Amino acid sequence: MKTVPNTLLDLDRYPLHELDSVAGCHLVQQCVDDLQRKGMFTLQGFLRSEVIDDMLPELLHRIERESFTHEREHNIYFDDNIEGLPRDHPALKRVKTINHTLCGDQLAEPLRQVYRWSGLTAFLARVMGKAALYPMDDPLACANVLGYFEGEGLNWHFDRSEFTTTLLLQAPRQGGEFEYRHQLRSELDPNLDGIARLLRGEDSGVETLRLGAGDLNVFKGRNTAHRVTSPVGDRARLVTVFSYYETPGRMFSDEENLGFYGRTVG
Repeated sequence: MKTVPNTLLDLDRYPLHELDSVAGCHLVQQCVDDLQRKGMFTLQGFLRSEVIDDMLPELLHRIERESFTHEREHNIYFDDNIEGLPRDHPALKRVKTINHTLCGDQLAEPLRQVYRWSGLTAFLARVMGKAALYPMDDPLACANVLGYFEGEGLNWHFDRSEFTTTLLLQAPRQGGEFEYRHQLRSELDPNLDGIARLLRGEDSGVETLRLGAGDLNVFKGRNTAHRVTSPVGDRARLVTVFSYYETPGRMFSDEENLGFYGRTVG
């Protein structure tokens, strides 16, 4: 298996290139346990700080000048047609999301290299109990960097995908925190009253995850509501989102790419 250089990732601490070793098996089991217990796991300092320092000036320049501003009002489901719910139901309260997106073809080479490394996909597949996982073929949607400036954020929602893989590149001085309500709903219980309490700010079960630059986080958000709060101050929150699927060759439609990125492939 071709590995990424240890100068990019801390493979001494996280031996993704040796999953069948004692250390590799221990890492996988620890991540599986965290997923079952908390719905997520984090590898702190996975991407080396010097790599981030080298990439950051260019990424910040591109975020400020070349990114697509994605601004929308939505409900927690990202769906305005929930069967059996009237439009004015408190669980359908509308919220606002604003972020700035760089597409896969705008990212620095180290991020593309990490995204497509077979060691990372093999590790994620093993932890998630999948036969295999594959990078997307879509040059726009495969991996994105999302930027949040003061007054912006990703509001309450449930994910449509089974899990989300992120790599934080820069944390703001204040704010910009990942907040979540673990297992707010289930496949058998939509918990509409609980969702309404969350949206009113009355849920004492909300937790905060504070990530640092270089941290890899894998999160199961299909039934766990979550958001990113607005940064405070002049330093943006920058995070990379890696998208993987159980089948190869995945592409977004032109409609999806236009909606998320303002352009289509080619």
